[in-house]
Amino acid sequence: MSEVILRERTRQFLEEPLWGERDVDSKICSLLEAEYLRCLRRHRRLDRTLTQKYEMTFEEFTERRVVQQKGYTWDVEQDAMDWETALGGMKMMKRKLQELQETERV
Repeated sequence: MSEVILRERTRQFLEEPLWGERDVDSKICSLLEAEYLRCLRRHRRLDRTLTQKYEMTFEEFTERRVVQQKGYTWDVEQDAMDWETALGGMKMMKRKLQELQETERV
């Protein structure tokens, strides 16, 4: 097990009543979970936005070669990169949340 040194002000923040009487480790896990969920929502929102914009899933978007059909325009290429990043981010955040839940059970 490793030891972490917190600055005094950080420790004071973690001792605020907002967090209850839990130990520092569980408080930090709660913060991590909240951040992972925030990122997951952001990625899902982008996926939903682009699905609506193109009226298809990312898989259909790539299968239909929409970027090529649209003449490799900057907007479409940027959307493709952002969409792919969002899907990868969703996958990673789900994995991180699962790992965090498994850690909390131990």
